[in-house]
Amino acid sequence: MAVDIRVRDAWLRDALIAGREDALGEAFDTHARAVHGIALRITEDRATAEDITQDVFVELWTRPERYRPDLAPLGGWLCLIARRRAIDWLRRQGTRERHTASRAGPVAEPAGVEQSVMASLVRKVVRSAVDELPELYRMPIELAYYSGLSYREVAETLDIPQGTAKSRLRTALRRIAERLAAEGITDRYLLD
Repeated sequence: MAVDIRVRDAWLRDALIAGREDALGEAFDTHARAVHGIALRITEDRATAEDITQDVFVELWTRPERYRPDLAPLGGWLCLIARRRAIDWLRRQGTRERHTASRAGPVAEPAGVEQSVMASLVRKVVRSAVDELPELYRMPIELAYYSGLSYREVAETLDIPQGTAKSRLRTALRRIAERLAAEGITDRYLLD
């Protein structure tokens, strides 16, 4: 099966270089859900995720020669581009928000500030733990938990056996749990 995916990805690349729109349609139909899911998970903004998804496939259409089927499956490569674009978007947003906040002055504290602070801390630690995972484990987590793919779809997208996908997901979850425990984040904070 792995050979079939590599052959298909190589064919798609060659067809895209030749300007065949049906190849773009096939790539989109196969991988758009995962690409959109990664962008949505990172940006938490549906319109932005849709824009990023469109940009990723426009890049595939305009520069198909940049994809190397011998180095990575097409789905993984497209998800990596989406991840980078989403992180760039977050950085730009952070700069805008800091600029706006500095001009707006102090903000009143909302009720339940302790819960808000803890929820924010947990999100940051989890996001940091996921971001620090080696790509080998990070991509399956992002595809499964942030893009909503099944472990079978993760295996297909990354061109790995299903057992490997399950194993990588288990290892990644264990590493994230260890990181949370090291930060003192217990079930009490996760259930609030």
